[in-house]
Amino acid sequence: MSTFGSLFRVTTYGESHCASVGAIIDGCPPGLELSPHDIQVQLSRRRPGQSNLTTPRDEKDLVHVQSGIEQGVTLGTPIGLLVKNEDQRPKDYSETDLYPRPSHADYTYLEKYGIKASSGGGRSSARETIGRVAAGAIAEKYLKQVFGIEIVAFVSSVGKIHLPSNVVPLSIAEVDGDEDNDDVADALTPEFRQLLATITRDEVDKHPTRCPHPETAERMTKRIIRAKESMDSIGGTVTCVIRNVPSGLGEPVFDKFEAKLAQAMMSIPATKAFEVGSGFRGTEVPGSKHNDTFILKDGKLGTSTNWSGGIQGGITNGEDIYFRVGFKSPATISQEQHTAQYDGTPGTLAARGRHDPCVVPRAVPIVETMAAIVVMDQLLIQNARKAAAGLLPPITTLPPTMVMPSH
Repeated sequence: MSTFGSLFRVTTYGESHCASVGAIIDGCPPGLELSPHDIQVQLSRRRPGQSNLTTPRDEKDLVHVQSGIEQGVTLGTPIGLLVKNEDQRPKDYSETDLYPRPSHADYTYLEKYGIKASSGGGRSSARETIGRVAAGAIAEKYLKQVFGIEIVAFVSSVGKIHLPSNVVPLSIAEVDGDEDNDDVADALTPEFRQLLATITRDEVDKHPTRCPHPETAERMTKRIIRAKESMDSIGGTVTCVIRNVPSGLGEPVFDKFEAKLAQAMMSIPATKAFEVGSGFRGTEVPGSKHNDTFILKDGKLGTSTNWSGGIQGGITNGEDIYFRVGFKSPATISQEQHTAQYDGTPGTLAARGRHDPCVVPRAVPIVETMAAIVVMDQLLIQNARKAAAGLLPPITTLPPTMVMPSH
């Protein structure tokens, strides 16, 4: 489907080489001061042609607001957003008339619908993400203004190049090398905690790779350039933190907060992996060391550690939410590949077109805005529940231990 969300609903449209792409956002609260600039900031961070590390396709990706806003204020009605496709070269993809690109969606879309877009990746292209980034930018403004929620993502690896292990923890097997040793430090090193607590988008954007560690960023640059010069591609990971999220968000059982977050992230083109909190590393730790014990923080219950990544039982607990998304190496490369045509005839495909040698630097704002859409939707759902419950008389028939004081 092309619609995501329950109360904050985002519907995207458009293919990689059609006239325009965009989105309809339904459920944005009325009265939010909003300008095209608020939306454009994230679109400009996502757009192609930012540096020699990205595709040279030259799109300005200027947003045109079609509806839902008057005199800089949201009306509560559907917001229509449009971005024109201007720098198109459909003929660059004429080879895909005969050959399905290896690991791309040409073949599967044809199998699914019996018809496919004639050029580019169609709806499977990263061009589709423009609509969701624009919608997420709107959610971000509301979340920041009303709840002080901050969402920051950054590139944590490219190929085999990772942030240093004292910043982003490696797996226990890599660190300890002893299968019988259960002694392990917290999943969050002091350096990683500091990074999650303080990292800003300005710091992330200081380098074209969007890696906040200068030495690692330079190594990543060389790796991406090497892939580009050899007409190849390389993958990587994006780490994201969401700060100041209220407790109580998430809908058991099938719409747990991390389940919706995973759905949002895995819907981004080229994603192949997702982990939240301690992730796969948490599978190597005994419960006695993995559990987040409760303590009093600023007069409210909190946790002493945060292996859970701010989510327990599918519901946010008020701690920072952090997760990591894995992006595969882009499928479209200019190297000759021995493959088969649609009819099975063996042949050689050397794709033309303009494509990213590595998608992770441009994926950062996509991860941030999709996270914002999830948080926004879950907040609206929870606040609707609270508002409905607040109309009822106070509960006096149950023991105090079963009811929050506000009830």
